[in-house]
Amino acid sequence: MKLYVNERSGNSYKPRLLLSMLGVPCELVAVDLARREQKRPDYLKLNPRGQVPVLEDDGTVIWDSTAILAYLARRHGGDAWFPLEPEAMAKVMQWLAFAQNEIHYGLQFARAIKHFGRPGNLEECRAYGRTALAVLQGRLANHPWLALERMTIADIACFPYVALAPDADIALDDYPGVLAWIGRLQAQPGFIPLPAIKKAA
Repeated sequence: MKLYVNERSGNSYKPRLLLSMLGVPCELVAVDLARREQKRPDYLKLNPRGQVPVLEDDGTVIWDSTAILAYLARRHGGDAWFPLEPEAMAKVMQWLAFAQNEIHYGLQFARAIKHFGRPGNLEECRAYGRTALAVLQGRLANHPWLALERMTIADIACFPYVALAPDADIALDDYPGVLAWIGRLQAQPGFIPLPAIKKAA
């Protein structure tokens, strides 16, 4: 199994983290985004969107971090990480959608604008990101995990760019439930750090 990643990418980190927690070995293939290796013809054959990550597994090619999380969870983790029971699956899916919408367009974009020169309105993205954090706080104030009463791929999908919010000068001090959740996740067996994410106190 091969996973094409960039070490600074939060989306690349998501499947790396799940693989580590599952104890599943995988060859990591570095993709240099600065040199636009993700836009080369051979890479575009794997992912026509020209983005990381991409998973190759015995002839199966999956792109998009959320799709990869779902694939790995069902292939190696079963119901523990991504249940098929309708209500539980829907609850996981709603937080996966949250990661791809509110977190993506708020927290992720704010970081990309500030650190990587992405065009956009930084203050708008910060405001959208704080709204996302308030939603997370509302859930995590009274529950240990996002979708269910145990960790699922919903938590992994949301984690990186929430934990990286301070990179965009979005403080997490007003969201104690979110900070506690970050600490719980970092304490799980198999956790691996993303260098830019600080260890929760």
